[in-house]
Amino acid sequence: MSISACITSISGPVLLPEERAFLREAKPWGVILMGRSCESKVQVTALVAEIHEALGREALVFIDQEGGRVARLKAPEWPKFPAAGVYGQLYEFDQDRAVQACRLGHRLMGQELTRIGIHADCAPVGDLRQADTHDAIGDRSFGYSVDSVVSLAEAALLGLSDAGVAACIKHMPGQGRATSDSHYDLPIVSADEQTLQQDFSIFSALGAQSRMGMTCHVVFETLDPENPATVSKTVISDVIRTRIGFDGVLMTDDLGMNALGGRLSDRGARALSAGCDVLLHCSGFLKDPAEILSEMEEIASAAGALSGDALRRANAADASVQTAGEFDTEADWARFTELLSGAGVGA
Repeated sequence: MSISACITSISGPVLLPEERAFLREAKPWGVILMGRSCESKVQVTALVAEIHEALGREALVFIDQEGGRVARLKAPEWPKFPAAGVYGQLYEFDQDRAVQACRLGHRLMGQELTRIGIHADCAPVGDLRQADTHDAIGDRSFGYSVDSVVSLAEAALLGLSDAGVAACIKHMPGQGRATSDSHYDLPIVSADEQTLQQDFSIFSALGAQSRMGMTCHVVFETLDPENPATVSKTVISDVIRTRIGFDGVLMTDDLGMNALGGRLSDRGARALSAGCDVLLHCSGFLKDPAEILSEMEEIASAAGALSGDALRRANAADASVQTAGEFDTEADWARFTELLSGAGVGA
């Protein structure tokens, strides 16, 4: 079966007939659910089953569920989880407690995902937080030090894996220094390579623990002054694959973001040519189902079939999903609440 090198979205809480036909024909490697597709546990469970039926296989269904402000599954239907920065605050005065809380919090979050059939999370964020940059990352980062981000992101990866969820670390090679939001503008980072090595070192430490990573739409002037990382052969080959040493599936950040110019098909072609394995498109700015479908078709057409190293990495990512363990959820929630509230840190 030929599988398309892309992850696409759908327009709402149910799979429309034309979307079912698209999935059946295009066969994207995965599907990502946006907030518009998540209304209730029963509804999402049924939607995931429909997606799998249309694809003819139990492909990975992704979601952005970091905790804090980036959470597609909303309260009160789902629990509210803290932003990464909350664990970072705790880490500043009790490292062991913070690591315990982070792993447990992500395990509980992962359990919410697996219960509705979702086994891939676009998390955690491995970006190093900076005091003087745009809040697009902000408290989505685990902290201002390499040690805190590595320790807490490792805990997050373990927690998600405990629950049977494959994680995708982001945003390679590091978006924490960006001074604008790539959803709307193209960030340009002018830091020298010695400074950037701090950011790279985080992903070097985490890369072997995740089979999936996501690029960032950021220009690093000292690496490639002309091209954002997502479409830069230099950044992907020399930095992400070589200096960082990442050999997992490398997916683009959402190709629909305004940081990248040109047609969607052109963006996709440039990303694949630069060395990305999979194109990710969420249609996050759109509401009309016909427009969303049109964009999905354009991305799938640009993606082509998974092959070679990209197929090898994708197969490894699929195989990395572990069976969730058996946990005492009530006791885990009590312990999680104690770890946070007992230290004076709230969600």
